[in-house]
Amino acid sequence: MKIAHVAPLYESVPPQLYGGTERIISYLTEALVDLGHDVTLFASGDSRTSARLVACREQALRLDPRPLKSEIAAHLAMLEEVRSRADDFDVIHFHLSHFQHFPFFEYMAGRTVTTPHGRLDYVDLAPTYRRFPSFPMISISRSQRARLPDANWIATIPHGLPLDLYEPDYEAGTDGTYLAFLGRLSRDKRPDRAVEIARRTGLKLKLAAKIGDGDRAYFREVVEPLIDGDRVEYVGEIEEAEKAAFLGNAAGLLFPIDWPEPFGLVVIEAMACGTPVLAWNCGAMPEIIDPGVTGFLAESIEDAVASMPDLLGLDRRHVRETFEARFSASRMARDYAAAYARLLGGGTQAQAS
Repeated sequence: MKIAHVAPLYESVPPQLYGGTERIISYLTEALVDLGHDVTLFASGDSRTSARLVACREQALRLDPRPLKSEIAAHLAMLEEVRSRADDFDVIHFHLSHFQHFPFFEYMAGRTVTTPHGRLDYVDLAPTYRRFPSFPMISISRSQRARLPDANWIATIPHGLPLDLYEPDYEAGTDGTYLAFLGRLSRDKRPDRAVEIARRTGLKLKLAAKIGDGDRAYFREVVEPLIDGDRVEYVGEIEEAEKAAFLGNAAGLLFPIDWPEPFGLVVIEAMACGTPVLAWNCGAMPEIIDPGVTGFLAESIEDAVASMPDLLGLDRRHVRETFEARFSASRMARDYAAAYARLLGGGTQAQAS
């Protein structure tokens, strides 16, 4: 198949630092190329890909040092570039947020798929989708699609990672030296809960996370006072090359979220390293974590603290084996290719998957 992937322009594909959406787009497009498909990627010019790259902006928006940038104008220009080449593709796969591409492609909605990578409970999304009901959608979890139940869902496809991305060291982390928190230092991610869990279990906590512009006040007021540089250490926003050691050497990953997380990429990144995960029982977490195998789900700080001895006793080889069986990039790519085939065959009604 001739497949176009349209990425957001905020980060390169793959991202140089934080950027789960762009990372998944990279893994998916690479795996589709490996399967023999003809793939074109519309993204920023600093992207790296085995697919055919159409550079729609010379540099990703976040790392562009110029002070005056227009995110809206950049994406409008990209969408017009995609539309001008639309006849070159069998299917166009959009990864953009908030349905901004719908008006451009309503005339050919049946040859597109949209994977929203974020939450879908914004009050404006359902009314907007009702104006464009023919667009086929692919969710990344059943929890995510439940927030927009009447959409034309054709599949639910969990994320996946290349199996050779991380090489687990099954002895690392077994001495329980520290717990890891990786992601964003935002109110939704609840790093304050992670600190409380670590303190009550007597374990050190390392925070490796991005501080977004909208999160700075929360960080200064809530998180920064908890960082003592000893039992609670902030190591900054780490690069991809540093992630394997950070996660692989951790006794466990804490993912104490307080929002309807549509997936949680860091959870399977930890599992790929053989590192078990302690997460809150909300969003997609019950779909990703196998309790007693790859981690545990908690409803409260007390639950989390009580689960810690069992978490530290999980077999890290079984964690990795479960990751390989459920969350490989090749499985993800095959699932997407099957969804494209169903779409082109006329089967655009919602699937049970």
